[in-house]
Amino acid sequence: MSSCVRLNNMKRMFFTKMVASGNDFVVIDKQPSASLSALARGCCDRKFGIGADGLLLVTKAKNADLRMRIFNADGSEAEMCGNGARCAALFSGRRKAKMLTLAGIINMRVCGNQVRIQLTDPKSIELDIPLTLNGRLIKANFINTGVPHVVIFVEGLDKIDVSGIGRAIRHHARFSPAGTNVNFVEIENSNLIRVRTYERGVEAETLACGTGSSASALIFALKNDSGSLVKVKTQSGEILKVYFNSQEDKFNDVWLEGSAKIVYKGCWCDE
Repeated sequence: MSSCVRLNNMKRMFFTKMVASGNDFVVIDKQPSASLSALARGCCDRKFGIGADGLLLVTKAKNADLRMRIFNADGSEAEMCGNGARCAALFSGRRKAKMLTLAGIINMRVCGNQVRIQLTDPKSIELDIPLTLNGRLIKANFINTGVPHVVIFVEGLDKIDVSGIGRAIRHHARFSPAGTNVNFVEIENSNLIRVRTYERGVEAETLACGTGSSASALIFALKNDSGSLVKVKTQSGEILKVYFNSQEDKFNDVWLEGSAKIVYKGCWCDE
């Protein structure tokens, strides 16, 4: 159980540190008295806090089994986070449940440390969007898998300036005012891709992004007729699986599967 209490004039928050495919989160299950945005900025700081990509608040819900709220390291609240949702599912202790997010209600399945979540149906798909960056024309693809994602296919993924190019696209006028996450994708074979992601809200490359891996897999499938399963190798080295049904340019019944684990539990003190 997690909570915030004041002892010896110092606020103490009990938390669970979790990780899914290299995405790490501070997880709590009680609404603190402090601002969640400010709390996220403080506890996610890797030098002066616990250190994480985001803060998850997992509580009961009226119209679902549980509710997840996700706050990025910069304090902004995101509609959805695929790897965060997988951590929340494992944290809940349930094998099967419905989870309420700002993107909608999603289904979850837990078997040991393998967690599968069903994303809301993707929307706003656009292919081959022309973007000009520093005088260079590139083609980008867009899809919303709970949060907005740009997908760009590249060669030589290891040499890509993910932070520089990702930041420029994330703030590009074409995707304002909300901005977008940015995924760089290299094709390995007919059902395996490699992905590096610049995450909005973290404002840096992360070791993995669940909704980004799903976005990349679906755009790849749309362009290459890959069937109903695409494997995604993340920057952490872990391979996520994305299952889906497709009909023409639409997708439904999209599931993201991979491992998640509890790293440790602790108490964070904040003056």
